[in-house]
Amino acid sequence: MEKARVADDNQQNDERVIDESLSVDKTANARAKSGAEGSSGSSNGKADPESEAQHANAAAPDEPSDPEVNQEESLDKLDPKEQARLDKAQAKTAKAKAAKEAKAAKKAAEASDKSAKAKAKSDAEPEETPRREGRLARLRFSKKKDMPGGLWLKCESCAEVIFRKELEEKDRVCPACGFHFTVPGGERIRMVLDEGTWDERFAELESMDRLDFKDTIPYEKKLARAVQRTGQKEALICGTGTILNRPVVLAILDFGFLGGSMGEVVGEKIALSCELATKEKRPLIMFTSSGGARMHEGILSLMQMAKTCGSLESLNEAGGYSICIMTHPTTGGVTASFASVTDLVIAEPGALIGFAGPRVIATTLKQELPPGFQRAEFLLEKGMLDMIVARVNMRETLARLIDYSKGPRMEEGESVLAAKKRPPLTGG
Repeated sequence: MEKARVADDNQQNDERVIDESLSVDKTANARAKSGAEGSSGSSNGKADPESEAQHANAAAPDEPSDPEVNQEESLDKLDPKEQARLDKAQAKTAKAKAAKEAKAAKKAAEASDKSAKAKAKSDAEPEETPRREGRLARLRFSKKKDMPGGLWLKCESCAEVIFRKELEEKDRVCPACGFHFTVPGGERIRMVLDEGTWDERFAELESMDRLDFKDTIPYEKKLARAVQRTGQKEALICGTGTILNRPVVLAILDFGFLGGSMGEVVGEKIALSCELATKEKRPLIMFTSSGGARMHEGILSLMQMAKTCGSLESLNEAGGYSICIMTHPTTGGVTASFASVTDLVIAEPGALIGFAGPRVIATTLKQELPPGFQRAEFLLEKGMLDMIVARVNMRETLARLIDYSKGPRMEEGESVLAAKKRPPLTGG
């Protein structure tokens, strides 16, 4: 269509040039004719009768002049260069006109051919009959509908697509890069404790909407959904058990329950776990995976930061022993409180640990953060962590650290012999 429009524009320009040339030639011929008539008279100024008769006969309307003949005569009198230009323009116009006609004819032929094919197809097609659902078709569609979702996961670190069953068999560790996925609380208990030794405590405690928090989804409904999804009443699970026959008090923050956020009940359970560890003389082992303080409880959740730190200090003063293992992710008020003040602070490989997120920090500082910022390896290098332990070695490492806690603890100004005479600090 664009080419046809350009051809039409060229044709109009060429016709305009020809018309202008013809008008110029006619004007020149008229002037030449009038000059010739003026010079045909006698020298004394009298008109020649024959010339006057000829002039009258020429001006008479009895024999009208042929415009085509006049045009050909004017064209014959043109300059050779002008004549060549006009001939070229006429040829170009004729060519464009022929191309336009050919295109129109081709378009008409295509339309006719298309309509003929459509008619032939409609005549050839039989009447539509209801399609019968075969057994194979039913099986195929039923299998597609019954196919369960979530069979595959993508690794956050290397983007490898992993079969979920294979990932669970490897304790949720990526087989390609070794990235440690977040583990639900119940599965963590199975990984760490000896089989059949778990005894949950304080399971009856549950959160309340004291502030009547308003959101797109009310806080009460969010709590009810989390309880239904996880089968537990709060984000923290605590109880007693053994790790390779070493008695411990175990507390686990489950990220699946409102992001493992810390509210009133979480703070209370941490305090009760510290009291239980002091009473039964067992080391306190905590696993954290949390987004921080629970915003739905406002200032009440922030108060738990001081409460949990005070409880751990009381445990320490009573001669207790505590270990915190930070898993991916541990951020916000949990990192800024009890997770960082235990006797030993451990992390799993690649865990994200910090207060504010790296994107928020980069936006606030308006500068690029160093590679690996807020990852476990970066924090170990900076001295915030005592060690990094892979999930596959966690049980053996915790058992060895628990054995270390049974040795004498020297008080200020106390001799080594006096410390050795004191009884063990933990049971078992």
